[in-house]
Amino acid sequence: MPELPEVESLARFLTSRAQGRTVAGVEVGAISALKTFSPAPSDLVGRTVAGVGRHGKWLDLATEGGPHLLWHLSRAGWVRWYDAVPATTLRPGKSPIALRVRLDDGAGFDLTEAGTRKRLAVHVVEDPAQVEMVATLGVEPMSEEFTVERLAALLAGRNQQLKGLLRDQRQIAGIGNAYSDEILHAARMSPFALSRSLDADAVALLHATIREVLAGALEASSGRPAAELKDSKRRGMQVHGRTGETCPVCGDLVREVSFADSSLQYCATCQTGGKPLADRRMSRLLR
Repeated sequence: MPELPEVESLARFLTSRAQGRTVAGVEVGAISALKTFSPAPSDLVGRTVAGVGRHGKWLDLATEGGPHLLWHLSRAGWVRWYDAVPATTLRPGKSPIALRVRLDDGAGFDLTEAGTRKRLAVHVVEDPAQVEMVATLGVEPMSEEFTVERLAALLAGRNQQLKGLLRDQRQIAGIGNAYSDEILHAARMSPFALSRSLDADAVALLHATIREVLAGALEASSGRPAAELKDSKRRGMQVHGRTGETCPVCGDLVREVSFADSSLQYCATCQTGGKPLADRRMSRLLR
């Protein structure tokens, strides 16, 4: 799933190519992906693109004086850019393309989703705040509002595992499974340490690490075309998605904890005092 660095880079990429252009056409390829009915996708046609922004992991194509096209790529969605959009009209249900946007210069993009579990969500709204999951987003971790004090308050507000807090979009917007693994590895903290167990020094360290990891990933992805962002993300991972490989910090093996529909990766030497974490499906987690 694309997270803050990739989504921000996609927003910048799309803005650089679509801003100031007129929407010439919108075609829906998967009715299930469209979560709103008014305004209609056709209401975007004829509008000038003001820019493409980001709310957490949501992308927001704003038009001048008109509606917004908001979408969440979920686990298997992506943006496919065309300098020249195919002339053929989309046939609903016949391809992985959920939505196609055509611009007046012949360029445009598709929203695609692989696999059978369709979770990509598209909304056409007058105001992004009309989408509940956007309106309830937590603090942006790269913003000025994300201070050490703000993080301390979030950690103290509910005694939950660090992994879960970092992924909770109502607390901190934009961090998902991958970058929460990377942040906790870089901070040398267990994914299942409880939030209220962190002292002031540990809170400051976690805050600095969140900023550092996300800034580094954003720098690595910035300026890259949409087609290269997935590979750029994978190359930058230290532990996420690297089960069985060697930890680049200490040389121990990267381990995994599996859940019903996801998994996390960590280094026992770096993060848990050398103690492997038990599989959540089998036994109580070690802390």
